[in-house]
Amino acid sequence: MSNSKLQRINSFLSAFARRQAARSVDLPGGFAVYDDAFAHSRANNQVIIDTVVDSEAVPAIAEEALGHLPHRLISVLDHEVGMACAQPLIRDGYTHSTYLVMLHAGPAPASGSAEELDLDAIRIPLTRRWRGLLPDVDDEVIRHLVDRREARRRGADIVHFLGARTEEGEVASWADLYLDPATGTAQIEDLITSEAHLRRGYADAVLTTALRLAADKDCGTRFLTADAADWPRHWYERRGFSVVGHSHCFERG
Repeated sequence: MSNSKLQRINSFLSAFARRQAARSVDLPGGFAVYDDAFAHSRANNQVIIDTVVDSEAVPAIAEEALGHLPHRLISVLDHEVGMACAQPLIRDGYTHSTYLVMLHAGPAPASGSAEELDLDAIRIPLTRRWRGLLPDVDDEVIRHLVDRREARRRGADIVHFLGARTEEGEVASWADLYLDPATGTAQIEDLITSEAHLRRGYADAVLTTALRLAADKDCGTRFLTADAADWPRHWYERRGFSVVGHSHCFERG
């Protein structure tokens, strides 16, 4: 794996965050993104560190950028920078999670049976999913977490919401696909299957469709991110993805 490909992926992630944001502010080592329309969404209101920074200064940088919010989220795209930031941030009360950058190798599938959807088509299953994960939050928080997906359309040149339906027409599994044909880069994000429809091939249908669409747009760098501590990483490995890098998330509040 060449460093240039991982750099391309990190540049894509950084650019996507800036483009998606309602506004952004440059900071030492990176930038902050904000979207008041989705104030309860940590992903839409966070600090992103995308270059070398004084790790001891990061807690104060985040506090100044996010001090008006009840939560703190810091994403560090570079592995070495993230590891350097871990001790100062944990000392400051943050929890630390590691994510894998996984690249698809080999030929893309010949076809896929998922279809492009609008947000309304996945609103009910997505709301049900978030309510299951966060049973104690109020309805406004859930609404922000669902509706924020629409803001993702700003993040890349081409954005698809893909879904696989049951025979009865219910959306069983879904994901986002972000394409940047100019750099040949594609990201698959938030591949989710409803609890009632697990292990029936719906996620495979969505994934193969996403990979085929990316290949059709000459996107040879096809990647996703996966929690290093969770089982889906192994599911992706069985489908031709391999780990090529690491990023880090730090949360508090």
